[in-house]
Amino acid sequence: MKLSWTLNSFLSLIWLFLRSTNAITYKETLGMGQSLGTSDTLVSANGNFELGFFTRGNSTKYYVGMRFKKVPKDNIVWVANRELAASDSNAVLTVTDDGNLAVKNDRMVYFVTNISDISNTHVMLLDSGNLLLMNNSNLNILWQSFHNPTNTLLPGMTVRSDEGTSWSLTSWTSVEDPSPGNFSLEVDKSMGSARLIIRRESEIYWIGDEQSNFTFQSIGNRTSAIWDTGYLTWQGDYTSRLVLEVSGELNQQFWSQNTMRWVSLLSSKCGRNAICGNFGICNPQATDPCECLQGFEPYDEDSWKKGDTSAGCRRKTELCSNTSSDGLDDGFLLVDGVDFSLDSPLAFKTQNAFTCQRDCSINCSCVAYAYDVTGSCLFWLDRVLNLKNISVDYGDDNYRPSFYLKLARSDLINNELINNPDHNSSLSQKALLTIVILIIFLVMLALALFAYYCRRRKLRREGEDLLMFDTGMSMKVEISELTDGDNVGKVNKRDVKLPLFSFASVSAATNKFSPENKLGEGGFGPVYKGKLLNGGEVAVKRLSARSGQGWEELKNEAMLIAKLQHNNLVRLLGCCVERDEKMLIYEFMPNKSLDVFLFDATKCRILDWETRVRIIDGIAQGLLYLHQYSRFRIIHRDLKASNILLDIDMNPKISDFGLARLFGGNELQANTNRIVGTYGYMSPEYALEGIFSIKSDVFSFGVLLLEIISGKKNTGLYHTNSLNLLGYAWDLWTSGRGTELMDSASEDASVQKIVVRRYVNIALLCVQESAEDRPTMSDVVSMLGNENIVLPYPKPIAFLNVRGIRTSRSDGSSAETVSTNNMTASVMEAR
Repeated sequence: MKLSWTLNSFLSLIWLFLRSTNAITYKETLGMGQSLGTSDTLVSANGNFELGFFTRGNSTKYYVGMRFKKVPKDNIVWVANRELAASDSNAVLTVTDDGNLAVKNDRMVYFVTNISDISNTHVMLLDSGNLLLMNNSNLNILWQSFHNPTNTLLPGMTVRSDEGTSWSLTSWTSVEDPSPGNFSLEVDKSMGSARLIIRRESEIYWIGDEQSNFTFQSIGNRTSAIWDTGYLTWQGDYTSRLVLEVSGELNQQFWSQNTMRWVSLLSSKCGRNAICGNFGICNPQATDPCECLQGFEPYDEDSWKKGDTSAGCRRKTELCSNTSSDGLDDGFLLVDGVDFSLDSPLAFKTQNAFTCQRDCSINCSCVAYAYDVTGSCLFWLDRVLNLKNISVDYGDDNYRPSFYLKLARSDLINNELINNPDHNSSLSQKALLTIVILIIFLVMLALALFAYYCRRRKLRREGEDLLMFDTGMSMKVEISELTDGDNVGKVNKRDVKLPLFSFASVSAATNKFSPENKLGEGGFGPVYKGKLLNGGEVAVKRLSARSGQGWEELKNEAMLIAKLQHNNLVRLLGCCVERDEKMLIYEFMPNKSLDVFLFDATKCRILDWETRVRIIDGIAQGLLYLHQYSRFRIIHRDLKASNILLDIDMNPKISDFGLARLFGGNELQANTNRIVGTYGYMSPEYALEGIFSIKSDVFSFGVLLLEIISGKKNTGLYHTNSLNLLGYAWDLWTSGRGTELMDSASEDASVQKIVVRRYVNIALLCVQESAEDRPTMSDVVSMLGNENIVLPYPKPIAFLNVRGIRTSRSDGSSAETVSTNNMTASVMEAR
């Protein structure tokens, strides 16, 4: 008896282990006796949708949800058991013996369907996203998810209300809790005619128009709606949807493959066309949603007070006025958190963001512009309509291009007293009283902040500071210190303040630097994942006592990247310098680094050709910013696959600026006696002579470009006359077989060979032996973005005759030691 129990327990443990390590993907159907575990999925025939378990945040609750499979976002469109979640990972979704669909584990059973007198059934997931429970004998549909929607309406689904039938949408409780929330969308007939309404619990929160209920927007066959008395039927492409948000807002959206984001066409509060008029912006979270953009005022103040905002706003100061008394120019204001997808600006391709801004600034009809990293420049001519404030939206933080509004310089500096004609040189008594009140308020605020600062310091001394962020302290370093002491020119001094994290807060966020939180290790030291008290995730880079890099490198990286602002550069949140500890705190990149995917036989398949092109373009844009558009010209000096981090959407961000150097004035190159970097990515003039410039980074980019195209490391072994990827690529190119370099994992029938050949050509131009022959990153971005540019034939590349790892110096001194893997090394040597 005891032996039998032990054997059964042992077999159960083996079964659980195999189940947890071998996820099963069912194709389209799930029959009686079959079950989906928490790591298994059910996928529709053409792979449009998949069904499986999911959790949110740190919750241990397991829900069965349906999501888009081809859209790279975790967008749940339907939840089976939102009323009762499973509490552990042993839960399964199964067709029970009585033919119903249920979620169950050892302690609970939740019936998704509850149909009596049935048996011999199966479940089928259609490419429309409809989950069916069907009779095996006659294939009759017994139940379908389209008749039981949650918070999302897919094409083919209906919101309706008639005798005996009522289908409605119900919001989630929060973005991390799919249980039924406070808002519901339904059809109401109590007002004489059928209308769409949104209820907050039992109260009516929003009422649609009587005629059309909700003026849905159509884009080709992507999305549309059919309204009949008592019925709202959604139609269009399967990647369109109508979502009832946690906030109670009704959003019409479609997935844009070009921008890789959900585009919001319409919302219940900001849905009417030009609701706020010209130069107005709609805030769906506000009681009075319309307001004027900065530098504008209501065109008709009385109408705005009565709620009629359609007349829009007018400028306080006109543009292109060369005869103004102050003689100031026009400028641009960055307006954050704006969705302009409902408007129709003029769109065209341009070389870079600077060109886009310049062309708008010299055109008096251009009143605003936006630049997308894909190279699209958007112009608004004479008017700006249908802007929406999304800074307070719920849900995913999708990428949106920045919106720049043209204003008179006087409005940009907010100098209202000087530019308001109603004011003269003497201030009125009312203005003087306002200033006195303001001064008293500022003094009281300063005293309160000083008291808060003193208390914070006391708490820190007592070791009770468990806050994630100490806003009262910062590290101050002059940016002129950030040279390497050789021949790099001096720059103007500039103080940079960087927020300080306490050691206690960083230790708590990383669970005392536990091995489970360790993400990896580089030349600087280990990197840990951390979670702040506010729920935000960070990456903590901790200086190792054994590291070849130290305080100078940490200070260099912190001060440089703290003032760099670009979508393709990793964002630094702060640092920790305490208890002999030196740490940098970055935004967390969930997909780690490029090398994790690129050189892995399985993960590389995620990098299809389109994704690789997007990564290449992003890296090029980031380097162009460092070389040309940042406050100082910055040379990275350690560009490689492991220093390219990937966000949740596989967008690249350049990281690790510990070895970076900046140039001042008109400097183009510099010499150093400290050769640092990674073997395989270093240009010949830098590796052998210590000369570095922007062309050094161009060389590293060329090596990286070849690695991304081929999926091979530069330092690998190849069946060719050369011992590195550069030589292998050159051999293929000179023999007319350059397209054979393409990684088979990224092959796509839609990718033309001429496109692959063009990218190989650009890479070989970047790794030419002579720095003078290599293009600048501005040239590279132009070549990548404009297929009409004729590319020159590359001259012989660097290290063409390499047969092993050997370097020598012209002065007879011993060779520098550099890293032959992904670890960065540095060596001090007298010249």
